[in-house]
Amino acid sequence: MRILFTGGSGKAGRHAVPYLLDKGHQVTNLDLVPLDHPGVHNLRVELTDAGQVFNACAAYASFDELEPGAGVPRYDAIVHFAAIPCILIRPDNETFQINTMSTYNVLDAAVKLGIRKVIFASSETTYGICFADGEKKPDYVPIDEEHPTIPQDSYAMSKVVNEATARSFQARSGIDIYALRINNVIEPHEYAQNFPAYMDNPDLRRRNIFAYIDARDLGLMVECCLQTDGLGYQVFNVSNDDMSVNLTSDEVIARYYDGVPVKSEMSPDETFYSNAKAKRLVGFQPAHSWRDVLEG
Repeated sequence: MRILFTGGSGKAGRHAVPYLLDKGHQVTNLDLVPLDHPGVHNLRVELTDAGQVFNACAAYASFDELEPGAGVPRYDAIVHFAAIPCILIRPDNETFQINTMSTYNVLDAAVKLGIRKVIFASSETTYGICFADGEKKPDYVPIDEEHPTIPQDSYAMSKVVNEATARSFQARSGIDIYALRINNVIEPHEYAQNFPAYMDNPDLRRRNIFAYIDARDLGLMVECCLQTDGLGYQVFNVSNDDMSVNLTSDEVIARYYDGVPVKSEMSPDETFYSNAKAKRLVGFQPAHSWRDVLEG
């Protein structure tokens, strides 16, 4: 597939893009910083500028595409990961403006240019727990896609708005738009670097709902979505199967979620950030775990 990937130089993108290349896709990275990886086509684009986005979505990706003499080929899909990735990086209004307008521009261009699939990064923060003022407990566990999304912060607000924007574009166009509510992205080196502290102090993972997603498995989720057509507008939690702490689910419930309704029976190591829908609808099956490193 010919894929336009925004934010491919970021923490998640720099793992997802090589994964897609290994699967045989052609990838153009739209980012303010190029991704130095063999086979990637880079284009510097300011995504809050609608003109730049439209131009990039309807442009040649490489000199090789000039050879057939058949005009500019159409992208098969857009994967939109570019964003201000967290609060406390830019002023709150800038975080909100950049994240919402860039997503609007990408979706608008996709629909008007006939690109039939968009996969975009939403966030675990939409559930209002990660960046809450003080401790906020979920309405129930494990958290699935039906859980209310009422955040308090500019970053998570922007992601909720982006989901509403995507739902509206999908209703008008009928294309496939899949929102990935991505949990805390972990790169392979971070297991040895960070996870021993999580074992010693599980409190560090409360705001992430004790969950995580390996950056390589996030690439797998994108590939699963690329290969699954016809679902219309969908929202998927994206997480690994196990928790990011060495407690059992019963121990986590007793220590952190006492009195919180338990929606479904949980296995001892099961994530509190349910990925069951992604498994059921697109065949997602994560392959990595911190246990491979710390217990291996």
